[in-house]
Order: sequence, then C-alpha cells, then structure tokens
Amino acid sequence: MSIFRRRETPAHDDARTTLLLNGLEAAYEQRRGGDPEAPLTEFEEVVLAATVTLSGEPYPPAGHTYPRRG
Repeated sequence: MSIFRRRETPAHDDARTTLLLNGLEAAYEQRRGGDPEAPLTEFEEVVLAATVTLSGEPYPPAGHTYPRRG
C-alpha cells in the first residue's frame, strides 16, 4: 500500500487537532504577555469553535468520511 493512498483515521484527526490547539495556546500565551485577562482574537475564537465537537455528535458527520491523505 502506498503512503499516498492511506486513509485518514480518527487518530490522525485527533493528532492534528492536538497540534493545532497546542500551537494556538503557545501563540496566545506569548501574545498576552502575562495579562491573564487578555481576550482571544477573532481568529483564535474561530479556531477554537472549529476544533470543539459537542458531546454525543458523531464525527465525521453522517454522509462524510475522513479525507484521503496526500
């Protein structure tokens, strides 16, 4: 099986989401400069909203599959 035809799995998606959220957290910590009350930017809010799934909702949604890699 070629690595370019490998199918995505929930583990791949979870790993990417974790990396994205870790990067977002690091960028936020650096940007806020020690201010614990610094608000999120609009971009940060969008990233958080896009990565959070509601409990009980199936992912991927019905009728969709994980994308192919490559």
